[in-house]
Amino acid sequence: MSVARVTELSASSETSFEDAINQAVSRATQTLRGVEGAWVKDMNVLIENGSITGYKVNLAVTFLLEDSA
Repeated sequence: MSVARVTELSASSETSFEDAINQAVSRATQTLRGVEGAWVKDMNVLIENGSITGYKVNLAVTFLLEDSA
C-alpha cells in the first residue's frame, strides 16, 4: 500500500499560465521525491494600469511518502 501527500504551491510568470505551471512543477520535482501529479486549483492575472503584467497559478501537487521501514 502506498500513501501520498498533497501540498500546495504558488508560482507566477510574466509570460503565461503555462510557464507558471511549468515553473511550479519544476521546483516541486527538485525538492520532493515521488511526485505523481498536480492539478491547477486557481489561475489569476496580475493587472497594473489596466494591462496584464503577470500570470499566477496555485497548484496542488501529489507525491508519495517513503516507507518508514
